[in-house]
Amino acid sequence: MNEFKLRETEEYIELIKLLKIMQLAQTGGHAKLIIEEGCVLVNDQQEFRKRKKLRKGDVVEYEEAKIKIV
Repeated sequence: MNEFKLRETEEYIELIKLLKIMQLAQTGGHAKLIIEEGCVLVNDQQEFRKRKKLRKGDVVEYEEAKIKIV
């Protein structure tokens, strides 16, 4: 499992931004598409909100990748 560390000044990161930063999506458009198709899980639940706010402790899964927000 990979980890994504929030900056001390950040309370959350949006799902679409995380997918781009972690290179799970090539572009913002690609990130939107995989979220809209229900391919992304947040805390073991399908997530369809592109701007879902991810906070410490959340776990995001897409294909073989699993990322914990720390």
